[in-house]
Amino acid sequence: MDIYLYNTLTKKKELFTPINKGEVKIYSCGPTVYKDATIGNMRTNIFQDVLRRMFRYNGYKIKHVMNITDVGHLVSDGDEGEDKMIKSAKEEHKTPKEIADYYTKLFFQDLEDLNIEVPETICKATEYIPEMLEYVKKLVENGYAYETSTAIYFDVSKLDKYGILSGVNLEEQKSGARVDVDPEKKNPYDFALWIKAPKEHLMKWNSPWGPSYPGWHIECSAMSRKHLGEQFDIHTGGIDLIPTHHENEIAQSKGLCGKIPARYWLHGEYLLIDGGKMSKSLGNVYLIRDIKERGYDPIVYKLFCYSANYRNKLNFTWEAIDSTSKSLERLRNGYQAHKNGKEDLTLEDEKKLNEIEENFHKAINDDMNMPLAMSYVWEAVRYSKKSEKIAQLLLKFDTVLGLKIDKEEKEEIPEEILELVEQRKKARQEKNWAESDRLRDLIQEKGYIIKDTKDGIEIKKA
Repeated sequence: MDIYLYNTLTKKKELFTPINKGEVKIYSCGPTVYKDATIGNMRTNIFQDVLRRMFRYNGYKIKHVMNITDVGHLVSDGDEGEDKMIKSAKEEHKTPKEIADYYTKLFFQDLEDLNIEVPETICKATEYIPEMLEYVKKLVENGYAYETSTAIYFDVSKLDKYGILSGVNLEEQKSGARVDVDPEKKNPYDFALWIKAPKEHLMKWNSPWGPSYPGWHIECSAMSRKHLGEQFDIHTGGIDLIPTHHENEIAQSKGLCGKIPARYWLHGEYLLIDGGKMSKSLGNVYLIRDIKERGYDPIVYKLFCYSANYRNKLNFTWEAIDSTSKSLERLRNGYQAHKNGKEDLTLEDEKKLNEIEENFHKAINDDMNMPLAMSYVWEAVRYSKKSEKIAQLLLKFDTVLGLKIDKEEKEEIPEEILELVEQRKKARQEKNWAESDRLRDLIQEKGYIIKDTKDGIEIKKA
């Protein structure tokens, strides 16, 4: 079945054709590990997870590379300020490595909590300094880079076109459109490939230009080239990376080998919080552990993200998370009902289920249209006949969803209710049926149903 993806590079939805038949090569921009990843960051990782799961559903072999930025990402995209890693190290009174190790561990814990698959290759920037240096040297040799007293800059004026991804037109830009902190830069949009380090700088390496460290953009170009070649299938990331990081990756690749590194560029939209922006000043920067601390299964957030296409803004509210939590419970209970179902399916039933499966497949292949895909999941869950065949279909869908749909929901019964159950049990043992009935009614008034079975007492929320 054909796969269609919206390509930021061409600004349209396109039929996906791989470079190598049956294989998809993906590069994803990973975290800068100087602080916790927010639920906004995790939305991007969820869409990237669905992407690789969708390709596997279609029978593709996946070669997926993701970087870990542990050096080189300055606090400003305009090549000014401190490296984010060093800034965080100073604030927390730790070494940059301690900071990187700590936040990298938290990032992978978030991936595990969300049942997000880890890409086949993980690259830490600090482990690829030789590859980055080789890349910069080649750009200098090709005439695309020049040295100043502070850095090695990429000269955007040497390109046939800069701004192919974001649409920026340098001819229309005024010289003051972007802060130009280095008067030695030839053009305001020139960006740092390699930065000369002050004596007291905590992270630096020897280079032809003295003790120095890499710029942010060069790491992804060097690592994707090493593991995926000069051109690969798909590059992913958040929408905020389009105008600088990804634009500059393209510039570097064109300067090195004349090619745009990826054929398809996919970007996830912003997550809103209560209709507005997520910010520290508003106190609404939420993490996956905040969702866990409020008693929700973190997978609830993953299901919540499926309520909108990855290219559309999504508004996070705690009310929505509470509603989605109930939906996840219904989804899992629905699976269990089919798993335990014994009803026979007719040829008409089989035809209907094949139709549901085909529609689900079309939806995920249409630029990962998860809201539509979920409508077909629910159609299967709510199917009137309960059959193990439907449970198997739901498990197949879950290879894309990653919702752990076969996880049995275990209700936590409040202590007060458990105490009333014990009192009722005692009343029944004493054959005090009136007291037993009174306690049963009281338990029901408090929102719980109690049922006596041959295997014991069952309690569940009404």
